[in-house]
Amino acid sequence: MKVAYIFATSGHTASYKLGKMILPQLEAGNHGAQVVGMFFFDDNTYLLRAGDPMGERLAKVAAEQGILLMMCDQCALERGLAVGEPGNCRTTGTVAGVQVGCFPDLYAALAGNPPDQVITL
Repeated sequence: MKVAYIFATSGHTASYKLGKMILPQLEAGNHGAQVVGMFFFDDNTYLLRAGDPMGERLAKVAAEQGILLMMCDQCALERGLAVGEPGNCRTTGTVAGVQVGCFPDLYAALAGNPPDQVITL
């Protein structure tokens, strides 16, 4: 089964659920599903800052396993993780491989390898 995660809930969503559960399983190769993408909203985007230990681990796993990492463009712009305008921006100061966009960009990026399930955390 292929899954995509959307990290939409503020608080400890990314740091706890991703950092303590999902990421270690991906690193160990025992997650149980193929992760094809992760989309980050609000303060969850901070996890993808260059130099963030968890973000760097995630970027490594994403590169090895072909996982899309994408941030909401407006969320990234508000937090200084993108430059430009909504709908036309690029990442800045993020770990390697991160993309930025809105739902149409997410759909297009996953079109070639669509998930069977989308899980919102």
